[in-house]
Amino acid sequence: MADPKEAAAYIAGLVERARVAQKKVEFATQEQVDDMCVRVAWAGCNPEFAKKLGNFAAEESGMGFGPDKVGKIYAKVKGTLRDMRGEQSVGCVEIDDELGLMKFAKPVGVVGALVPCTNPEATPFVKALCAIKTRNAIILAPHPRTRGTNKMAVDAIRATLKANGMPEDLVIGLDEISVEASNELMKQTDLVLATGGAGMVHAAYSSGTPAYGVGAGNAVSIIADDADLEDAANKIKRSKIFDHATSCSTENSVLIQEDMYDAMVKALEAEGGYLAKGAEKTALQNVMWEDGHTLSRNIVAQPAQKIGKLAGLKMGADKCFIMVSEDKIGKDAPFSGEKLSPVTTLYKYKTFDDAVQLVNDITDYSGAGHSCGIHTFDDRKVKELGRRVKVSRIMVNQPQCLANSGAWTNGMPMSMTLGCGTWGGNISSENITWKNLLNYTWVSYEIENTMPSDEELFGTIMYEG
Repeated sequence: MADPKEAAAYIAGLVERARVAQKKVEFATQEQVDDMCVRVAWAGCNPEFAKKLGNFAAEESGMGFGPDKVGKIYAKVKGTLRDMRGEQSVGCVEIDDELGLMKFAKPVGVVGALVPCTNPEATPFVKALCAIKTRNAIILAPHPRTRGTNKMAVDAIRATLKANGMPEDLVIGLDEISVEASNELMKQTDLVLATGGAGMVHAAYSSGTPAYGVGAGNAVSIIADDADLEDAANKIKRSKIFDHATSCSTENSVLIQEDMYDAMVKALEAEGGYLAKGAEKTALQNVMWEDGHTLSRNIVAQPAQKIGKLAGLKMGADKCFIMVSEDKIGKDAPFSGEKLSPVTTLYKYKTFDDAVQLVNDITDYSGAGHSCGIHTFDDRKVKELGRRVKVSRIMVNQPQCLANSGAWTNGMPMSMTLGCGTWGGNISSENITWKNLLNYTWVSYEIENTMPSDEELFGTIMYEG
């Protein structure tokens, strides 16, 4: 559907259907909303269906690993449901008697959601749950490469809605997929959730519709001089190979204190890492970037063994991720950027100040505002990192891919959309959740005069000079 007029008419029809459905639930009770959230979440987490969807997503996209995608469904859908359990999203959600204020939650209307081909299995359910919790309708636009996965997910959600007396059109999937259709979706809906590449996010922000977008990922992890090297290596491996590194949160670079560098490399090798050096590093670079700067589709979210074979690396069958050493950052050092593959870049640093600067330099080149991690037991280092780095989230002694977007073992909100703040060109630096899909009406009562005296406000400064 390349014709703009046809695309506009097609999307207008879907939006109208969604608006009719949304009006039917605009004043649904909290109990009705929460009941439907549980039922929709179970539709995704039913083991038989989850396995079918996760494995199909890997097969259709040609990216990632089916069992990991199944695990992602369980973690993210269950986690999203857990985070919203008992939370008020209907009616009066806040009262402050002292200030004489009340706050009422209202739906935004119809949400346009873009679904990336790297995470097409859990994303539709997570975004649909967020919409239902807030009494919104949502239209899900998949990448052309994973339209079948999106249809399978959306069909399951719609069947659940229908079977329980709720309007099916609260959740609609795009069948006619094109750039023109996606652009029209972003123009005609009331709010956009843009999860995907930089071009998609830029289009969302340029649509004229309020949008929550995400920046590029290029997660960096610091190995401090007090780190538990074996534990850090295991967590980096687990993060690096999960779903063949489809996640924007997987460790793309590891910064190692120079006195511990050799020991850390050995620890990573013991976990299945293969260090490509010299001509092998050059061959790997040529395979990974087609023109020196654009990642090849042949390596994105592919197993390390396949990438190694393409590059002619002499790696054993026990190796599950690839490492290269680097000392440069920028366009002439592509390994310093996001790689969307089980390949990580190792840097040496001398002082902790050097490590902090490296994080900022690497993320400034690629992945501004996204995330970093640190392996340390020194809270002073953690606080100094938090004070100085320009990222939206820092994971301490955790596998970033499995932690940034929420985990059972940390307090981050479960999400499939990670804001990167103004550093990454985003309006939010939060993990985007259902709470971001609400408008609020403030009600104010008159209270006693709270105006302070000039002496209280300005103190002795008012008498200076």
